[in-house]
Amino acid sequence: MKLWTGCTAATMQGAGSQPYGLIEDAALVVEGACLRWVGSRRSLPPGLAQQCDQQHDAGGALITPGLIDCHTHLVYGGDRSQEFERRSHGASYEDIANSGGGIAATVRSTRSSTPEQLQAQSQARLRCLL
Repeated sequence: MKLWTGCTAATMQGAGSQPYGLIEDAALVVEGACLRWVGSRRSLPPGLAQQCDQQHDAGGALITPGLIDCHTHLVYGGDRSQEFERRSHGASYEDIANSGGGIAATVRSTRSSTPEQLQAQSQARLRCLL
């Protein structure tokens, strides 16, 4: 298990005085890919801390345990997967946009698609997401 301290944790829990369920001077215990415990460092159960074979100081970072931003748009035209490939090889978003890619490419593609095309593409995406 790994123990992380020296951080603020945004837990999104509770209706306390802290927005986002912030816990100042937090501690997090991670076991494998699972968050086993999160809370204030002073509330960390001693027995749990002793089980941790690795300890890390987060250097004052904000940690958002379990946060997954699954931001997506279901309805859109086109495919920008080649842009992901370009980014993974070092191209900047600005380079991609200057060559006609980026969000402007999606807007053009969406506007040029028929409602039937958009519906068919969106239904396929929705099946995958479900």
